[in-house]
Amino acid sequence: MSSSQISSSSSEAQPPAAAPAPTAPAPHPLAGMLDVPCIVEVVVGDCSITVRDCLKLKRNSVLRLRTNAGADLSVSVQGVPVATGEIVVIDDRTAVRISHITAPPGTEVGE
Repeated sequence: MSSSQISSSSSEAQPPAAAPAPTAPAPHPLAGMLDVPCIVEVVVGDCSITVRDCLKLKRNSVLRLRTNAGADLSVSVQGVPVATGEIVVIDDRTAVRISHITAPPGTEVGE
C-alpha cells in the first residue's frame, strides 16, 4: 500500500480559482518621449526694418508691428505653428490662453 500525502479526492473543497490578473493598459506610443523638453515660442508680431534702422535702436525705441492690437498670437512648438492664443496675466506673470489649435502641417481641413 502506498500512502500519499496529497489527496486527489473530489470531495474535498478546492480553493476558488484566482481571478485573471487585470491587463495593463497598452503603453502610450510616445511613452519614451513624453518628458523631452520642447521650445515653445509665442509671437506677438513682426516688422521689417533696414540695417540702418536696426543700428539706430536704443532704449525706448518703438518698433511698429504688422499685427493689430488685440489679435491672436501665434504659438509654435519647435518652430512648428500649433495654436493661436491671447495674452493673460496670472499672479503677476504673463501667460498665453490657447484659443485655437492649428491643424497639423500637411493635413487639410476635413481630413
